[in-house]
Amino acid sequence: MKKRVLGKDFEVGAVGLGCMGFTHAYGAPMEDGEAIKAMHAAVEMGYTLFDTAERYTGVYADGSTAYNEELVGKALAPYRHQVQIATKFGITITEKGERVYDSRPSTIRRSVEGSLKRLGTDYIDLYYQHRMDPITPPEEVAGVMADLIKEGKILRWGISNMDEQHLRRAHAVCPVTCVESRYSMMARQEEKLFPVLEELGVGFVAYSPLANGILTDAYKNQTFTSADDFRSHMPQYTQSGHEKNEPFLRLVRRLAEEKHASPAQISLAWMLAKKPYIMPIPGSRKLARLQENAHAAEISLTEAEMREIDKAMEGLDVDVYGGPPASLEKRWNK
Repeated sequence: MKKRVLGKDFEVGAVGLGCMGFTHAYGAPMEDGEAIKAMHAAVEMGYTLFDTAERYTGVYADGSTAYNEELVGKALAPYRHQVQIATKFGITITEKGERVYDSRPSTIRRSVEGSLKRLGTDYIDLYYQHRMDPITPPEEVAGVMADLIKEGKILRWGISNMDEQHLRRAHAVCPVTCVESRYSMMARQEEKLFPVLEELGVGFVAYSPLANGILTDAYKNQTFTSADDFRSHMPQYTQSGHEKNEPFLRLVRRLAEEKHASPAQISLAWMLAKKPYIMPIPGSRKLARLQENAHAAEISLTEAEMREIDKAMEGLDVDVYGGPPASLEKRWNK
């Protein structure tokens, strides 16, 4: 797989693997052996960056907890020094289902030790603040990151789902390697941050680069009802959403046909061509999808083709998930 560099010197495969879906958010957790087999195959295909979080858990059929970090660590142990592991701290979920954002130094310290233990490693390649903490200043978080880097517990750090002010304040204390946010052909709100990333020399990791699967064009008129599947709450998987998004998906199908590619591949290739510092991390449980996504790095789009694609997308309205509702968010209280 082709490589690219995030931040100053973080070289990674052009496409990474979001590992959340193995245990969390997309129905029942995958059987361990099959998930490990998929990650081993991904390494052989050229994937180098594997993205997880302490927050990504699920419940196995026997009632035990499926810890995503444990699964990722077990799978990647044979390849530890040829891959990079990214994980995150700073989110807990209350019994009422509310998100609590807590990045106090003491919490970070507990989190990093827990992640290192679950991953079965003595260092983390990329450690993200999962969400901005409205109480703890970004400078304080960055100071802890600088200490963890000095201690060798993490090699570099990033921030997920941040704003410009938070990024600038944190970066001034301890340089940020990359940020991670939702970005796809259908969700482009983060493009306003690109000039800032270029100014600071910060990379961009795109999660949900296929708009939670809808850009694969494999879910025509499909809806989800399971409470443990996030797609059951997403507008693109409602009947009205399917109808509204059809003109956009027709465009993606046409572009894919012209390049002899799949809709997913053209969606990822578009992202890779958008900026040299962007890395998509689609999640998949299926070997065929992993292979398909990996081959997207081989598809080249010229500047002229990109201009034509962006122009064709102008005026096409979409109905797509953009993040958790405010009702699930809660500040940490002292």
